[in-house]
Amino acid sequence: MVANKEMTRVGLIQMSCSPKPKENLDKAISLLTQAVEKGAKVICLPELFATQYFCQKEEQRHFEFAETIPGPTTQALSAFAVQHKVVVIAPLFEKRGKGIYHNSAVVLGPDGKILSHYRKMHIPDDPLFYEKYYFAGGDLGFLAVNTPTARLGVLICWDQWFPEGARLTALKGADILFYPTAIGWISEDDKPTQIAQHEAWETMQRSHAIANGVFVVAVNRVGKESEIQFWGSSFVADPMGRVIKRAYADKEEVLVVDCDLSLIEHTRQQWPFLRDRRVDAYEGLTARYLDK
Repeated sequence: MVANKEMTRVGLIQMSCSPKPKENLDKAISLLTQAVEKGAKVICLPELFATQYFCQKEEQRHFEFAETIPGPTTQALSAFAVQHKVVVIAPLFEKRGKGIYHNSAVVLGPDGKILSHYRKMHIPDDPLFYEKYYFAGGDLGFLAVNTPTARLGVLICWDQWFPEGARLTALKGADILFYPTAIGWISEDDKPTQIAQHEAWETMQRSHAIANGVFVVAVNRVGKESEIQFWGSSFVADPMGRVIKRAYADKEEVLVVDCDLSLIEHTRQQWPFLRDRRVDAYEGLTARYLDK
């Protein structure tokens, strides 16, 4: 049998997080090792995995969690990537300079080098998600980067609600869009609201897969932290929006999924959305709102 050279095996690390960054890093490395043992070649951790989701409150002490890129966490994960010859996507609380911070993610190659550095572009400011207090908006743009197995694009959590980010990353040639995430229900949400929110979250990302003819990988955390119950349910969708595999909603899991990149070409031939885009008629998309 001839091996499919376009098959990429991705790993999703769905984990709970403790108040202690060292414990979280140790756990992440343990779970990454499990993904490697299952054959994963590209492995993604959840948003801000090194800490609990501190953005539920605006407290100056939380800035102590930030670190430089490169820094201690990237160094530890770079060593892991080199040891196991894999690509690791590591979302971090970045300290860029004195008083300037970002919600970021780096792509670490099997040689340990930083292949890509993304800063979250869309920053929420909602009850229990007070990210504007902590993070400046990204200024590196939407990126796609070559790795030994696939061309990857990384966006982060709130970015997943914006079709523009997915489109621009896909137009840069990304085969797979990764969305490391920290999303869940707040304590006051009733059951119908919870169901509607979760369905909207998954549907939105599956729509990115369909509209752009790419794979989408959503990697969430799990467990209860203060007022948020993170809903897990990390998943991979193929270029037709079909969920290939989904993690549990209520426990940690290392999900490893094969992505056949040849489906991208096949799907885009059937659904040539990129071909039929009216790029001559979209100038209004750069406006905040089109007043009548």
